[in-house]
Amino acid sequence: MSPAKTSPIQIARRGLMLVISSPSGAGKSTIARTLLETDKQIGLSVSVTTRQRRPSEVEGVHYHFKTVREFERLRDSDSLLESAEVHGNFYGTPREPVEQAMSEGRDMLFDIDWQGAQQLQQKMQADVVSIFVLPPTMTELQSRLHRRAEDSEEVIQTRLANSRAEIAHWREYDYVIINDDLNAAFDAVQSIVKAERLRRDRRHGMFDFVRELLEETPVL
Repeated sequence: MSPAKTSPIQIARRGLMLVISSPSGAGKSTIARTLLETDKQIGLSVSVTTRQRRPSEVEGVHYHFKTVREFERLRDSDSLLESAEVHGNFYGTPREPVEQAMSEGRDMLFDIDWQGAQQLQQKMQADVVSIFVLPPTMTELQSRLHRRAEDSEEVIQTRLANSRAEIAHWREYDYVIINDDLNAAFDAVQSIVKAERLRRDRRHGMFDFVRELLEETPVL
């Protein structure tokens, strides 16, 4: 007779803030989307932005699209955890939903650039796990931007011109992944998430578990 299966032990923990950054076209959005589809413990931090909505994007799902005046009102009232100007547009992370998720033990995913990552690390360093995704070559980066077919040639050239400055910040991240194979890059991100969830300093419920474990008297 097989032994009865027991439910896995659940240890209360604080959620982590998973930051994934890369130059535009290196693959961070694809990795982030796949992670959200396969890992139900992770929620997306939906940023606010002043840039124009792309045809494939949905309000409130990909971004909260705001006017410049609306964005400035949020930023000036300290309602954003971080904000940055990228390619002439403003981006920011709403504070309230992130703080609530963290306290409830839910992980939050941030698809943001190095400027936003710096601000999050300064404010909530213990909670942030940062990953930078690099393209295998600059030629491949350019090809991916063209294959995406969502931006004008002028925008593509602007993104390419800015990519070198963005890549220069790779040393500021906890982990760096070269996306020459999307499946391998995604597997690496999954491994990072699994390991970070097991960190002792995130699992505050471990104190009660160990105390109860030591108080237990084995039944002979």
